[in-house]
Amino acid sequence: MERSPKPPTAKGPADTFTGDVWIDPVTRGLPASQLNVAAVRFSPGARTAWHAHTGGQTLYVTEGRGLVQARGDAAVELRPGDVVHAPDGEEHWHGATARDFMTHLSITEGAARWGAHVTDDEYAAAQAAGDDRTA
Repeated sequence: MERSPKPPTAKGPADTFTGDVWIDPVTRGLPASQLNVAAVRFSPGARTAWHAHTGGQTLYVTEGRGLVQARGDAAVELRPGDVVHAPDGEEHWHGATARDFMTHLSITEGAARWGAHVTDDEYAAAQAAGDDRTA
């Protein structure tokens, strides 16, 4: 058994996130695994840029309320206990609602390919769609 010290919390970089996001690494797979697990906390309104992962990405929401959207699909509201899987290469984004913090575990199997930031208009439309589904 091997015990590892906790790496420091890192601020999500502005080139891949909008708003305040904090990332706590949990574990990385041993070579040749590309497994990466991190706890990611989004402040209200914060979100990722559009992105896709080689090998896909699974999100497990641990607290708060959030949104996730695959390119070309409607946004979906997320709550604690929800699990979402974006398959290999599917472009998507995720983040907190405008009024809530949201934390999820991010489980990936490969590198991320980052795209453009989610615009304020795209985010507002996703937020409105989420509000409509929970009213």
